[in-house]
Amino acid sequence: MGGALRSGGPPPGGPDTARTRPGTGLRPAGTPRSVGIVWALLGLNTLGSAGAKTIVPLPRSLIQLVTMGALVAAFALALAINLRLRIRASAFVLMLTLLLVPSVVSSAHLDVGFGALFRCTRLALFVGTLWLLSRWWDGSLTFVQSHIRMYFAVLVSVAAGLLISPGAALPELYGGRLVGALWPLTPPQIGQYAAVIIGLTVLLVLGRRIDRSSAALVIVPSLVLLAMTHTRTATLGLIVGLTLAIGSLILTSAAARRFFTWTVLIVVVAAVGFASALQAWFLRGQSQENFSSLTGRAKVWDALLAAPRTTAEQMFGWGLGDKSFGGLPIDNSWLAVYNEQGLIGVALVALIIIVLGGVALLRPPSLPRACAIFLISYVAMSSYTEAGLGDASPYLLHLALAASLLAVPAAATNLPKPKPTIPRRRVPRWAQDRK
Repeated sequence: MGGALRSGGPPPGGPDTARTRPGTGLRPAGTPRSVGIVWALLGLNTLGSAGAKTIVPLPRSLIQLVTMGALVAAFALALAINLRLRIRASAFVLMLTLLLVPSVVSSAHLDVGFGALFRCTRLALFVGTLWLLSRWWDGSLTFVQSHIRMYFAVLVSVAAGLLISPGAALPELYGGRLVGALWPLTPPQIGQYAAVIIGLTVLLVLGRRIDRSSAALVIVPSLVLLAMTHTRTATLGLIVGLTLAIGSLILTSAAARRFFTWTVLIVVVAAVGFASALQAWFLRGQSQENFSSLTGRAKVWDALLAAPRTTAEQMFGWGLGDKSFGGLPIDNSWLAVYNEQGLIGVALVALIIIVLGGVALLRPPSLPRACAIFLISYVAMSSYTEAGLGDASPYLLHLALAASLLAVPAAATNLPKPKPTIPRRRVPRWAQDRK
């Protein structure tokens, strides 16, 4: 997996010319490998501590110690490799920093508990680490490779738990859906990780950054795990995200046109031949009433919106929490942000999506742009039935990856303007003034 993702070598002319043009996807020679370790630690922090029962029971305090320790280690390592605090201007990270304001204001009340302040500290460390990493955001595929490796390692642990104890990995409590048996992961989490690395790997294949055999080793098992989670949100997000991303490459890539054509044909044949099986998988044995209420989510949403709030609570929310209301999960990013960070938080999160989407549309067609479009559209789709856009989460990490892909290389923005030169006329010897 590590050797298959080709990022290309430095261009001729030595390390000083290793900066790349926008959209080439080549990794600059000055990017330290420890940046990938920092990214993996950020991913470990966002895995969470709540989920299914594992084969070996893990105390929640131990899991929280590991995840929070990973965030502290990520911040410390990022600071160590960027001691001069060189950062790049990033509208995405700036808006995340502004999101800290309603988070701290709403969490400062002691009646909400110290847990809210702890979550604010976690979000601040997460944003601070992204600021330190922004120095290496240059539109290359460096962070895409780290993203795929990180979540593929998580899926390997899920597959290992399935092989060791199928009963623990497919519990009746979750209706036989796949969960993490070694680390507490829920079916939506596993589905999300599988869908994201499938989409990114497909795009790397179309861009000829990875060979097909290595891609198959990632895509095929990930598809199997995604199917076993029965996660509709991740599946729809994968389909919509890939459609938009490949659509952005159709005019410039023959491989994208061929892939799109064959995919449409396969989907049509599968829809006709396996309609009943697909419907059964999509419904997951639920009744029509349960399906129409989004597995009970609509009831929680109605109760959340009907809850009385003061003007301050409407603007700033009730403080960072566990994304639940009345003991039940909210499972909607927009309502979770409204509940915890108020209307100001909702406006900032919406601005993040709009700005990233607008920048992606203005960029010329390229593989990094297609990967960014996939991630933005996937997160936008998932936000309707998943929470996490207002706190340190995999969804914010996906958007951070999209922001790094849309960044313009520093060399392209800081090139000195050539001074105009006035041609000098040669004066003949006989006309020169001799003293």
